[in-house]
Amino acid sequence: METQTMRKFKWFWAWQDDKEEAWLTEMAQSGWHLHALAGPLRYEFTAGEPRRDVYRMDYMIDRKDYQNYLQLFRDAGWEHLGEMGGWQYFRKTAREGEQPEIYTDNASKAAKYERLLSILVVFMPIYIVLITRPLPVEGLFSGLYFTGKVLGTILVLFFSVAMLKILQRVQQLKRK
Repeated sequence: METQTMRKFKWFWAWQDDKEEAWLTEMAQSGWHLHALAGPLRYEFTAGEPRRDVYRMDYMIDRKDYQNYLQLFRDAGWEHLGEMGGWQYFRKTAREGEQPEIYTDNASKAAKYERLLSILVVFMPIYIVLITRPLPVEGLFSGLYFTGKVLGTILVLFFSVAMLKILQRVQQLKRK
C-alpha cells in the first residue's frame, strides 16, 4: 500500500512562528504529519493516524556546535524534521495534559528573536546601499537597473517592517 502524501504552500512571517507551530500541530491532529520541508513555503505531509504531536521552531545561525545543538533536542525527546531559512523544525508527541516547549522562559524566547533580528540588521545596510546608488543616465541596462532599485526599495520596506515586528515581539516577551 502506497503512503498518501500532500504538499502545502503556506506563508508565515518570521514573527508568526507560533501560528506556524499551531498550524502544524492542527495538521497532525487531523492525521497529516510533516514529513519534509520542501523549500520556501512548501511543506510535505504524510497521511497517518491523528496524533498529539507538538511542533516547535527555533532560529539558529551559529553552526559551529550544530551537532551538539541537535543532540540536546534529541536528549529532550524532540525529533528534528529539518530546516527552512535558518528555522529549525522539531516535533514531539505530547502526553495527555502536556504541552511540550523548547523554551520555558520568556528571556530565552526573546533571545531567539534577537538572533533573527541580528541577521536582518546585517543585510539591511547592503540593501540600502544598493538602492541609493545613482541610476545610469542611459544605456541598455538602465530600465533593468531601475526595476532592481524598485524591487530593492520594496525589500528594504519589508525588512523594516519585519525588524519592527520582531522588536515588538522581543519587547513583549521581556515585559512578561
